[in-house]
Amino acid sequence: GFFQSHAVEVDIKDASNATCLYANWMMRFLISYESNTSDYKTTTLNLSSSVTHNGSVCGNDTQAALVAVQFGEGHSWSINFTKNNETYQGDLITFTYNTNDTAVFPDAKRKGPVSVVVKDTTRPVQVNNVYVCHNADFFEVENVTQIFWNVTVQPFVQNGTVSKKESRCRADTPTSAPTVLPTTANVTTVSTTTLSPAPTTPPKPVENPDTGNYSLKSGNKTCLLATVGLQLNVSQDKPLLININPKTTTADGACGNTTATLRLNDGNSTLISF
Repeated sequence: GFFQSHAVEVDIKDASNATCLYANWMMRFLISYESNTSDYKTTTLNLSSSVTHNGSVCGNDTQAALVAVQFGEGHSWSINFTKNNETYQGDLITFTYNTNDTAVFPDAKRKGPVSVVVKDTTRPVQVNNVYVCHNADFFEVENVTQIFWNVTVQPFVQNGTVSKKESRCRADTPTSAPTVLPTTANVTTVSTTTLSPAPTTPPKPVENPDTGNYSLKSGNKTCLLATVGLQLNVSQDKPLLININPKTTTADGACGNTTATLRLNDGNSTLISF
């Protein structure tokens, strides 16, 4: 769930050279494809350092705005935005990958461009607001998982200046504040000569993750079974432990003759692929 990729920045100007559409985001793709041996493999497609935005359109009250980017060996991605009175909303996301790119698809059975289209489910945003989403968002269609994070986008920019008013995605919205347990820092005590020092409480150990049962079907038959408890130990400034909760985790993937792929999405911006 912790990704490294190149960022994309698109700044489209109108006829007067004023910004009319601005977007800055990061994305990557997980793609299952059929190999020459008829097995299904999963590969990762990241953005290259060189990205063009040919075909991007400002848009107006009657014409949709379009962000279109091209990268790598024949890959492209686009999203169009429609305006409805005082709000705008993403409409269709189109992703085209080229299996002739042997660095990403070294043994693809099918050669050439493949396109998938998915509906954007983002809520409508006020026209004078910029949409921001730092957490990862996932769109899955057919055999492609699209992953986006650190997104900043505003079509139909007014007066050539990106707004300072933000509309945050659901994942960025903070939840209610956690309960603060009593500590020596936030509890006032009264000292008397009859009180004994409180015993030192050892740090609470990290709980083991719950065991989940995950399965995949090929047609009407189950082709993969996994019973496993998962905990991620991420090395950052401070160690970060993440338990995967089976109750909120969904499983998908693909089964081939000699290989199988299991993808787990915990709904909390963590995606694990086996």
